[in-house]
Amino acid sequence: MGKKKQKKIDLNNLKPEEEMKYEIARELGYLDKVMSTGWNSLTAKESGRIGGIITKRKREMKRQMEEKNKEDRAN
Repeated sequence: MGKKKQKKIDLNNLKPEEEMKYEIARELGYLDKVMSTGWNSLTAKESGRIGGIITKRKREMKRQMEEKNKEDRAN
């Protein structure tokens, strides 16, 4: 089986969820590794850390939206 071709990553043209993933990778110091060798080069621990932070941020965003909606309904 042949290897998949790595497509060039354009950090200026990402979907919001992808943008969050790259932002977290940068915060954790993994972005250089990802950019040079791809996401497959991360260990399970590194990938899990990124996934955990994404989940945490999504929950926080959802909670904030719910609070904002509650405030909007109260006004």
